Amino acid sequence: MKDSRKQKHFIIKKARRDRRIIGLFFLGVIALFFILFTVRFTYIAVSGHVGSVDLTQRTTKKYRHQKTLWAQRGTIYANDGSKLAYSNKTYSMYAVIDKNYVGSNKKPLYVNNKKQTAQILSKYISLSPKEIYQILCPRDTHVFQVEFGSAGKNLSLSVKKSIVSHHLPGIYFYATPSRSYPNGEMAANTIGLAQPSGDKQSQLEGKMGLEQYYNRQLEGKNGSDIRWIDPQGYTLPQTHREIKNPQQGKNIYTTLDPNYQYYLEQLVSQVVEKYHPVSMQAFVTNPKNGNIIALTQRPNFNPQTKTGLANSWRNINVQDQYEPGSVMKVMTLAAAIESHHYNPNQYYHSGAVNIGGRVVRDWNMTGWGDIPLEQAFVRSSNVGMVFLEQQMGADTWLNYLKKFHMGQKTGVTLPGEVAGSISFQHLSDQAITAFGQSIDVTGVQMIQALGAIGNQGIMMKPRLVSQIEDPNTGQVKRLPKQKVGQPVSAATAKEVLKTMREVVETKYGTGTVYKIEGQDIAAKTGTAQIASAKGGYLTGGNDYIYSVAGLAPATDPQFLVYITMQQPQNLDTSAEKVLSEVFNPLMQRLLGTGKIEDVKTNDLTVSLADVTGKNLEQARSSLQAQKLNVGVVGTGNTVVQQLPTAKSKILPEQRIILLTNGAMTMPDVSGWSKSDLLKFSEITGKKIILKGRGYAFKQNVASGAILNNVKQIIINLKR
Repeated sequence: MKDSRKQKHFIIKKARRDRRIIGLFFLGVIALFFILFTVRFTYIAVSGHVGSVDLTQRTTKKYRHQKTLWAQRGTIYANDGSKLAYSNKTYSMYAVIDKNYVGSNKKPLYVNNKKQTAQILSKYISLSPKEIYQILCPRDTHVFQVEFGSAGKNLSLSVKKSIVSHHLPGIYFYATPSRSYPNGEMAANTIGLAQPSGDKQSQLEGKMGLEQYYNRQLEGKNGSDIRWIDPQGYTLPQTHREIKNPQQGKNIYTTLDPNYQYYLEQLVSQVVEKYHPVSMQAFVTNPKNGNIIALTQRPNFNPQTKTGLANSWRNINVQDQYEPGSVMKVMTLAAAIESHHYNPNQYYHSGAVNIGGRVVRDWNMTGWGDIPLEQAFVRSSNVGMVFLEQQMGADTWLNYLKKFHMGQKTGVTLPGEVAGSISFQHLSDQAITAFGQSIDVTGVQMIQALGAIGNQGIMMKPRLVSQIEDPNTGQVKRLPKQKVGQPVSAATAKEVLKTMREVVETKYGTGTVYKIEGQDIAAKTGTAQIASAKGGYLTGGNDYIYSVAGLAPATDPQFLVYITMQQPQNLDTSAEKVLSEVFNPLMQRLLGTGKIEDVKTNDLTVSLADVTGKNLEQARSSLQAQKLNVGVVGTGNTVVQQLPTAKSKILPEQRIILLTNGAMTMPDVSGWSKSDLLKFSEITGKKIILKGRGYAFKQNVASGAILNNVKQIIINLKR
């Protein structure tokens, strides 16, 4: 009994001890856990990390809201201050068609009446009700939303407001930055194009022309708006909001004169329409300072509508190299005179000459017998130029080619400029460079070299931009004219100009078609063969690049005009006659106003107001107050483009073509002149076939018809 009590007491005592041990064990575990937790918590608190996760960053990401404040892209201006390219905000439209998208009150937030919606939207975008209805009814029934292609993009604020006023369920908009080009095709490849960049749909990036070359200056610097928000998106009280304002892009002021530029575009378009050349380029410059006053090319495009863009990404003026042909003889003559290897009274035998086993012939194949060198240039004798090259020697001639910067980039402020090349390995190559073969040039190289002849031998760098303005500070950086060399003396340049005048004035000159009564013109014509990809030259009847270079007034040139035309397809007259259709009226316009610095306008003309961006009715009233006729293209109520451009000097009663937002529609063109119709073609990008002469009386596309899918428009004219 006693033993039994002892055993029981032992068991109880042991159980107590075991419980104490277990308790101490658990207490130790808890203490260890607490210590580890404290250490871990302290580490997290101090370091701000959990494993590889940065808690500070995660918290910041969750509650810190940063909004980019996009910088406004700078404006590109003409030399008179009118806008060539500027930024604004446009809207893209989309439609939600998922029937599950409803509000808290079960009100539909999707397009619930597709036919009515299509009918209303067709009034504002360039799609028919049928086309819109088809977009709203895709084959895939699981689609949540649809867009309307290019027709639903770049909508103005006024168009957006007009659509919103109809309270159409399921129709929504998002804002996008946009670039406006109010002058359409005018100098389009030079001004260039800016478009949304990749995924950054709010950032415009220059893709070509001045927009690309000066992209860094134009784009500005984005700002930011940083604030702290709760899960519902509301700003947390007593938190600091950081706003960094964007810096607007810089403004670019060009040397382009919109009056001359527009006239040049008109003249070139008329030639392209009649003769269908593969390409054309034309320049107007001031040889005294290198300013490019006007330049254009074909093919070109309309940056406002993007018409023609697929075939016109290249800037022909700086990126296409070609053999210049006989216009190169200007530099040959200048080099021979300057190096004292030219005696105008020395005779040579024209017709043909053998150089290193290669026979070089004059353009008429027979020549003119024995003639003095003073006639070689005027008659455009290839053999005469070879004679001068041989008199100079290859080394001297090559030295002058380099002095004229042949084979070198000009540094003009356009992207993608190529340097050209000089083939000088063989005797025959050395000789034929004297009349523009075996040498590749660009148009901008030619105007730089030719400019030296019009500027007393001093060669100026071609200049497109005169100044850059920072609107944030008001600071203006002026880009001065730049002398890049003096290949010949003033006396030599004067002698060359005298000989170029004879090309126009003498009866046997090749440029008599460029004679303008009462004006003093110095010119040189050119006909260049086109190299074949298979070697040699193309042999078709019109497989040539025709050109003309002119300086006027010849006694003290203020203007240089250089035009090239490649492979015209409908050549029913001489190439010189075709080019004169641009050269002569252009030169008359230039000389009619005197020097560049002293442009005066006939008292009868008016300065055209800038109505882009204005309400259509306000614009119409403004123009009619100037006694001008108005033609309207489009269904919108905001003017997005006008032709002629703002500040153009025009006569009363002239027709101004206004392009509005919304659907592009056909106007009633009854009574419109050929000039009016060409402006209509330019502003819409549509091909127009004109039949007859006089004024429009019949059109194959009805007034009010949407032009979206119209390929060509036929208009009949009568006197």
